[in-house]
Order: sequence, then structure tokens, then C-alpha cells
Amino acid sequence: MTVKTILSTKGNNVVTIEPTATLEQAIAMLAQHRIGALVVTGAERCVIGILSERDVVRAMWTRGAAAFKEPLSQTMTREVVICVETDAINDIMERMSDGRFRHIPVVAQNRLVGIVSIGDVVKQRLSEMQSESEALRDYIQTA
Repeated sequence: MTVKTILSTKGNNVVTIEPTATLEQAIAMLAQHRIGALVVTGAERCVIGILSERDVVRAMWTRGAAAFKEPLSQTMTREVVICVETDAINDIMERMSDGRFRHIPVVAQNRLVGIVSIGDVVKQRLSEMQSESEALRDYIQTA
């Protein structure tokens, strides 16, 4: 199974934000959309960063309330691990586990086309396991 499989189910909608927005605006968007990360994009939906709840906590710890008014570019993670639609789900799980992050933007021709969360990956794997289990059960019953 590939990333494209996940996107075909969940869609390509990604909540994005510009690097000039404030951390306060970003936190409001996270809360409003009930999500754990925002992809920070530049011109033509090019991924230039990501802001996770973990980044928000670090900013609050290091800079306190003053961080709320600062541009997002001071808080976001700049070195973003990305993937493409043809990447295998198992590879994505490994990257997330090794890098200790829960969201990975999907790009095509250097433009954002989707996002995959660890929840999406787990949901897909559970679906695969259920299908395999049902196939084995059917095979055993007909044997």
C-alpha cells in the first residue's frame, strides 16, 4: 500500500498557513480545525515549514507569552520530512517513528498535495489487517 491509497480515502485537503502569520493565529487555527499540525507554505504551495503542537509548547517554554505575537517563522520546524504519493506506508511509518513526528506532508513537483498523519497510517494498516483476516477466514472455510 502507498501514500496515494491513504489520500484517495481521506482526500487532499490540508490546512496551511503563511510564515508571516503569528503564533497566536496558528494556535487559533489548530484549535478551530481540531488538528495537531499546520503546514507552512510559501509561493505556489511550496512547503517551507511545519508547526506542530510540540513546536508551540517549546515556544511557550522558551519565550513565554511574547511568542504569541511573533511571526510563525520563528517557531516552525524548518527541516520538514516529506513524502510522495508512491511511498509505501511501511516506509512512512518508519520515518515517523525514527523522526518522532506524527505528520508528514505529501508533495508532487515540489508542491503540497496532501498530508498524512500517524492516525491515517494506523487506520489504513488496521483496514489492511481486517481484509487479510477476512480473506484467510474465507479461505479456511472453503478449504
